Amino acid sequence: MKTVTRLDISPKSYSMCLRNAVEVFTRELINCLFDANYSKENLPKSQEKFYIILDRLRVENKDFYWLDFKNSFKEIRSKLDLDALAALNSDPAAKSLEEIYLAYPGFYAIIVYRLSHQLLQQEIPVLPRMMSEFAHSITGTDIHPGAKIGESFFIDHATGIVIGETTIIKNNVTIFQGVTLGGIQVKKSLASTKRHPTIESGVIIYANATILGGDVIIGENSVIGANVCVTESISENSVVTVESENNIFQKKIKR
Repeated sequence: MKTVTRLDISPKSYSMCLRNAVEVFTRELINCLFDANYSKENLPKSQEKFYIILDRLRVENKDFYWLDFKNSFKEIRSKLDLDALAALNSDPAAKSLEEIYLAYPGFYAIIVYRLSHQLLQQEIPVLPRMMSEFAHSITGTDIHPGAKIGESFFIDHATGIVIGETTIIKNNVTIFQGVTLGGIQVKKSLASTKRHPTIESGVIIYANATILGGDVIIGENSVIGANVCVTESISENSVVTVESENNIFQKKIKR
């Protein structure tokens, strides 16, 4: 009988409390992004938190990373203002821009995405994913910071949305709750390939639709209906729906 020897390897220690620190940092950063008075007083505190997080992640050149990140705020805010305007113009339930900024979970998820995407572009490890998972936990929307998302993006209702790492979403796209933009296969060997779909400008994707595959392109101004599963490219100006009868059987109960 063959003897199996177990190596005595001590478990590595991880700073799990960093999750709480990232949550606080993200909340404060969002406040600074939208409130000039708050920013004046608290942005230096956010900078200190950023440095502490990078220290714990063993990232050097903190000043360099912060300066690049801070210089991106104006452009990020401009994109977010377009996202909020897209929500106001698209959603009949929206009464004001203030309501979008303060009450829409989809918009909150987009805020965190645009901040975390910038940090990922700066090649800062782990932190972008921690920020996106914080947004996921409070909005139900899972946007990988590696996704490329254009201007005037609107997420309605938010809950249950998944947008994969190599997804490309162009301008003026609207998606509803339960939408998945995912990969058709889950293999580690595909890590460096485009695994998720491309959504061209002007597309609307309704609730619980699933679009899978890195070669899949949804053409401009198309509409993907609710509960549709798409694994092939769709030409522009198309309407895709599920063809099935919805038979409802009703029977009165005798009392």
